[in-house]
Amino acid sequence: MDISEIFQKYSPQYLKLYGKKIPDNHRRAIFDILNCRTPVMGGKVYFCEKCGEHQYSYHSCKNRHCPKCGSRDSEKWLNKQKKKLLPVQYFMVTFTLPAELRSICRSNQKIFYSAIFKASSTALRTLLKDPKYAGGEAGFTGVLHTWTRQLNYHSHIHYIVPAGAFDFKRNEWNKANHKYLIPVKVLSILFRKNLQRYLQTKAPQIYCQIPQNIWREKEFITNSIPVGTGEKAFTYLANYVYKTAITNNRIISCENGKVTFKYKESGTNVTKILTIPAMKFMRRFLQHVLPSRFQKVRYYGFLSSASKAKWEKIADYFDVETEEIEQKQKSAKICKERLCPHCHSKMIEYASILRRPRSPPNKRFLNLIKKASFTD
Repeated sequence: MDISEIFQKYSPQYLKLYGKKIPDNHRRAIFDILNCRTPVMGGKVYFCEKCGEHQYSYHSCKNRHCPKCGSRDSEKWLNKQKKKLLPVQYFMVTFTLPAELRSICRSNQKIFYSAIFKASSTALRTLLKDPKYAGGEAGFTGVLHTWTRQLNYHSHIHYIVPAGAFDFKRNEWNKANHKYLIPVKVLSILFRKNLQRYLQTKAPQIYCQIPQNIWREKEFITNSIPVGTGEKAFTYLANYVYKTAITNNRIISCENGKVTFKYKESGTNVTKILTIPAMKFMRRFLQHVLPSRFQKVRYYGFLSSASKAKWEKIADYFDVETEEIEQKQKSAKICKERLCPHCHSKMIEYASILRRPRSPPNKRFLNLIKKASFTD
């Protein structure tokens, strides 16, 4: 079962139900998912000179929320992260918003996601700089994750952190002094204070909507677990970097206005089946569509793009190779031959199909919009 089939069938009803309340980035995702690998996206025509067969190959939409796209990018990202692993122990540190803040976060995603990144990364760097815990400059990678296995909204950030920090004045690596990198209670308190201060300064209107007792009484959950060399942790996170909240192979059926999909229960890892209305399924899926151009993966400290000189110094200290994993070949690209499905002869590229302009949307999407009633 393909998610695009669900969108094709229920998009008109969804547009009619939510109308103007649908954000532009959700509309873009619907459009791209519907038209991925179709003539709308353009492509190439291949021709077999032996038997006269034509074959059409359409481009992907390359939307990061499309289930058909992103798997290759995910693999490249993972390989790049593995190349930068240091020969030290790693921890996965997770920052989670209280349930009381999730609805307001979902309604103000761009500012809130930025606030969570800023508050959590600052807390980590501040504490690891303290000689009590490491005493140096930390470097870590953060990935935003917004869904549960049942597609519910649950925003949190995972950081992969080497257990220590580098003292550039003494040119030495300081190993973390705490069993779990940093005491999570201390980290949680600092995270909460940083988030409150950030929202109060950068988004006062949003800050005023939050009940003040949350900042005094509610615990902001922070978790830290050892993950060995870090390789398995990055493999785990790669599923969230370029992949969507749910993939096509998890969809079982879409019948009678309901979608059935499978998921693995957290904790037990037992596969379970869930059936929900199609409108609810689309809403759950689209709430995880990120704001346009929002960077869901971020690098801090000596791993940031602005600290290449520092990274080279650390790599030299640990004797880690710094050559890039992807070397651009100056020679011609080696492409896999396309063979004719009938006579198995080599096909030639015959023509190109131009991609239709992104704006305005194509007639198919306009028809979906026209069918919707744009009333609140």
